[in-house]
Amino acid sequence: MRNPHRLLILSDGKPGHVNQSIAFARHLGYEYDLCRTAFTSRFSKSVSYLADRFRVKLETLFTTDEIDGCYRAVVSAGSETYYANRLLADKLGTKSVAIMLPQGYRLDYDLIVAQQHDNPPLRKNILSLPINLTYVEPQGLVTPEPNCRYVSIIIGGNSKQVDLEPKLLEQQLQRIFDLFPGHRFWLTTSRRTPAEIEVMLKKFSFDRAIYYSTEQINPIPDFLQHSEYLFLTADSSSMISEAVSFGSAAVEVLPLSGALPTGDKLGRMLSSLCQTGCLHMFDGTLANATRKIGLSQHFAEVCL
Repeated sequence: MRNPHRLLILSDGKPGHVNQSIAFARHLGYEYDLCRTAFTSRFSKSVSYLADRFRVKLETLFTTDEIDGCYRAVVSAGSETYYANRLLADKLGTKSVAIMLPQGYRLDYDLIVAQQHDNPPLRKNILSLPINLTYVEPQGLVTPEPNCRYVSIIIGGNSKQVDLEPKLLEQQLQRIFDLFPGHRFWLTTSRRTPAEIEVMLKKFSFDRAIYYSTEQINPIPDFLQHSEYLFLTADSSSMISEAVSFGSAAVEVLPLSGALPTGDKLGRMLSSLCQTGCLHMFDGTLANATRKIGLSQHFAEVCL
């Protein structure tokens, strides 16, 4: 008998993928177990696409932790997990759930939770979301002082498309400080933030600055809960998804090259969120982009 409230989450070791699967479980109110999986080689991964197309089950292509128990569904995100997901679900006699569009594999999973910027096809088994799957929960890592108003700044890192420009970012930050002379300022960087950017950031007087290079905590949920305005760099769809799905802060996105990215997935996502009032691309002026996307309502009719 399947456990009515427990999921088996396959992990490829990438936090961005695993966290989306965990968010899925939490939105549905399910408990979960994590199971590490990996292809035995790059060649095995290549073979898996062909094997999946012809419905050939080859468990020798991948390895997993030992699995002991019954589950409501097997859930995973990332190309390293999709083939194992389907085979393990069949073996366990349960359902398969793919987070993000499983490019290159058949799309007949029991459920696919995809992002709109991936342009997923219209199918009954595909749930399309306007942002990445995320679940935000404050941890009390930063605490506001009574009667103070806060502006938070989140700095990401270099991306495949463009690198952070220290001079441009410094100019943007100076403008932000000028716009909020009576506010308190919080800052956090990420594991991808270059050292030269951190050096530049230390020119500014933040009331609380968290540099990931020396303090590996994630205060973003707390920033979202307590800030009036939130500024973040335009390099991470995960950070942006968190910002537009929780709290009441007006969201301002800092362009990495002075312009809105176009043509790629992130650019399409930013454009859509701008149009719906969830965020504003910072151009030296402020907007009141406070509309939030409630992800839980998208899962109201999901039945595993």
